[in-house]
Amino acid sequence: MTWLARLSFALVLAVITVVAVEAGLRSLAMLAVGLVAAVVSLAAAFWFLSRRGVLRWLSLTVFVAAPIAVIVVYALHSLLWVALVAAAGWLLASMTARVALAGDRGEWRMPEYPVGRLARHPFVIMNPKSGGGKVGRFDLERKAEDLGAEVFLMRGPKQVDVAEVARTAVARGADLLGVAGGDGTQALVAGIAAEHGIPFMVITAGTRNHFALDLGLDRDNPPACLGALADAVELRVDLGVVGGRTFVNNASFGAYAEVVDAPAYRDDKLGTTLDLLPDLLRGHRGPRLTVHADGAEISAPQALLVANNPYGTGDIAGLSRRARLDRGVLGVVAVNVGSAREAVGLIRGRRTTGLRVLTARETTVTADTRQLPVGIDGEAISLPVPVRCAVHPGALRVWVPRDRPGVPAPKPELNWARLRQLAVWGHGQRSAGTPEAGHSPPRRALKQD
Repeated sequence: MTWLARLSFALVLAVITVVAVEAGLRSLAMLAVGLVAAVVSLAAAFWFLSRRGVLRWLSLTVFVAAPIAVIVVYALHSLLWVALVAAAGWLLASMTARVALAGDRGEWRMPEYPVGRLARHPFVIMNPKSGGGKVGRFDLERKAEDLGAEVFLMRGPKQVDVAEVARTAVARGADLLGVAGGDGTQALVAGIAAEHGIPFMVITAGTRNHFALDLGLDRDNPPACLGALADAVELRVDLGVVGGRTFVNNASFGAYAEVVDAPAYRDDKLGTTLDLLPDLLRGHRGPRLTVHADGAEISAPQALLVANNPYGTGDIAGLSRRARLDRGVLGVVAVNVGSAREAVGLIRGRRTTGLRVLTARETTVTADTRQLPVGIDGEAISLPVPVRCAVHPGALRVWVPRDRPGVPAPKPELNWARLRQLAVWGHGQRSAGTPEAGHSPPRRALKQD
């Protein structure tokens, strides 16, 4: 790892040398043009989202034209190849740096536990409409029944109370509950499974399958998930609770929740989002939120995400994947961007004042209204204020197939100070915020708040 760290710095030095030698004094102008284009593009993106009419579409034009203009300028001055080589060098340097820092990830795999005897009376709830009809397309009903499961299909014009269906199944002797459907349906049934202390099984028949992805399941092969009925291992997973309702992924407040709560959203997602965002971003619509997370206070965020375990550091907001779902903490991400200047500040990532990323065991959200729209695993509901979010460590026993794709190793944070220590001394202190290795907490049945 020491030599990889040194290679990263060598690549950076090579990039600087190539640019300095080939571009000379023009390298400063080259860098300035690139930075200006990045700032203009991000500001234009904010104006596109926060304005309507001619100004919105003019901003979109600028957003598209800025990088094209950079390419043209570089080409006219015979610097395009220099820019491409520099970009490739930086990319390779960051890749080798992340590999060198891989030791900072700590213990990222969730422990697996033996299941003992298999389920004798598994009960699986399937939504035939979920994921564009995956239940029928993959013949999941028949395949589950062949493995001894009782299947309940969510049919008919009336809305099905899946929680009540699951409770009835447990009362009749079900010793495993499974769901082939979206994350929202999975969360409701997972709450019942945790409440009664019985195993839960996820089948990737939803559209996005975020929870299944973080469990390491195969999103492209839903029938493979049924392998948990024949050869399973157990993962002891945390469960989030918001306002007395369980969630497996996250609860969102503010802009996203307001958009999802709009009646027109289901029929026209893009149009509704573009119509509502200007008022939400400029503070003309939606309640004013105040967030308390384990003593920290966040005032008036435009958007708030409370996650069942924190997401990784793969992008600007820290929203990628969760390698572990058993840390016993909530991930809290708050965004407050009220101007193009603050939007440009997001280039600074987690250091910007418009973005707060932290962890907490409990979060309370208050507002200047009595009811607050909340998006729970992508489904909109309204809850009375204040809204309390908590995490129940190890509350959910998830059975997954022993043979499954698994979760890829999380990307370590690109910390150049830590990398410098590694390159010079061959060791260094663990970077701040790196989770320590830990064992899954003892499993306990979930008691609804």
